[in-house]
Amino acid sequence: MQLEETLRELFWNPATVAALPKLIISLAIAALLAVILGQFYIRFGQSLSNRRLFARNFLVLIVTTTLIISIVRSSLALSLGLVGALSIVRFRAAIKEPEELIFLFLAISIGLGLGAGQALLTVGAMVIILGLIAVRSFFRQDSGQSNLHLTVTSPTAAKLSANQVLQTLSSMGASASLRRFDQTADMLEAAFLVNFKEAAHLEQLSQKLRELSPEIRISCVDDRGLGA
Repeated sequence: MQLEETLRELFWNPATVAALPKLIISLAIAALLAVILGQFYIRFGQSLSNRRLFARNFLVLIVTTTLIISIVRSSLALSLGLVGALSIVRFRAAIKEPEELIFLFLAISIGLGLGAGQALLTVGAMVIILGLIAVRSFFRQDSGQSNLHLTVTSPTAAKLSANQVLQTLSSMGASASLRRFDQTADMLEAAFLVNFKEAAHLEQLSQKLRELSPEIRISCVDDRGLGA
């Protein structure tokens, strides 16, 4: 009998049942906004990382944040417990692009707003913020803008430098700029923004770089498309 009462209290609490429809709606809105934010990041983001892969995190992040805030907002004890639980969490993933951090903050803010029951305010603020980002992206568009994110990785022992890569690109008539340079005792990694007019130039670049370092690894992310 005691067990039955305990289960009824856990799963059929009148306050919990009354709040369930509102929670489900909030989670549904959170999922929808996460999809919109992810597609927006893929379309207008400038990060050199795989934006499509990174955008997948928004769904879980926003929905989870909404759920957490919905649970703890009415209880001081739960709020303090949440602070204690989060204090032991350590994130070891390096955020190399500030833009990634900005979109993560935006995703968390959306979850906080929905969890706090401010759906209209959250949606309105999101529309304004994404609109500002779209307008900024529109004014930054340039016909000479680089259309390829090129990452070159080579063992340090090969003594390949970023300047050699830039000189190779220049000899092929391609415009390029160095965006990121990481070097350890074993590996060198350099990221460039490159403007190629023809896809054949990319194949020529790969051959010339392998002449400099046979163990080189080249990664390309197409941003606007290469001409035939």
